[in-house]
Amino acid sequence: MVRSLLVRGLLVGLLAGVLAFAFALAFGEPQVEAAIAFEELVAARSGAPPEAELVSRGVQRTIGLSTGTVALGVALGGLFALVYAYAYGRVGIVGARPMAAALAFAAFATITLVPFTKYPANPPAVGDPATIDQRTLLGFAMVAITAVALVAAVRVRAELLARLGAWNAAVVAGGVFVASIAVAQLLLPSLPETPPGFPADVLYDFRLASLGTNATLWLVIGLGFGAAAERLLVRSESERCGA
Repeated sequence: MVRSLLVRGLLVGLLAGVLAFAFALAFGEPQVEAAIAFEELVAARSGAPPEAELVSRGVQRTIGLSTGTVALGVALGGLFALVYAYAYGRVGIVGARPMAAALAFAAFATITLVPFTKYPANPPAVGDPATIDQRTLLGFAMVAITAVALVAAVRVRAELLARLGAWNAAVVAGGVFVASIAVAQLLLPSLPETPPGFPADVLYDFRLASLGTNATLWLVIGLGFGAAAERLLVRSESERCGA
């Protein structure tokens, strides 16, 4: 069963990567082009010599972008399938599709949405190259903190379920999660590195496109894997009952 779920996860991840590439190409790449144009304008005004392109923009925005999104989609689809196989029947969510949707939303919120509120994605020309290591570490730290806060909230809900009931336990668990994230975001440093004169609409649209690309990836994984897993589980149950 796990192997069958893994194969389906990889295939759904492949589809998710393709659709995420299409979204990024349509909505993200125009903002990248605008950001690069701003960067080149600033460099020209300062008299700095243009940097040589190791890889052309045409290759970056097509082969490079598609390879990255497809590889990410396949990897996440496989991991999603393994986590799903472990969690199914253990977390109290009835049904293959609701389970997949809930798991995909939790992954999207943990990996992308919540960390995005502190450290959103930046286009070219935004961010000091000297702080890239610091920004990467802080981004991963925010993801890790979000994951720990989510696990803690789930455990709090489970502990309080019998005493407070489903609704009150969920409210308390939600409060624990929000409070943990709020404290973390207050303690972690901010990195305001937008250069003077950078177009605000380009920055906003790029970040929105980045969020949309990730949302597309997880939406396809959640819905697509849920449908595939449901058919597999129904067939497996039918074969078991027939035997």
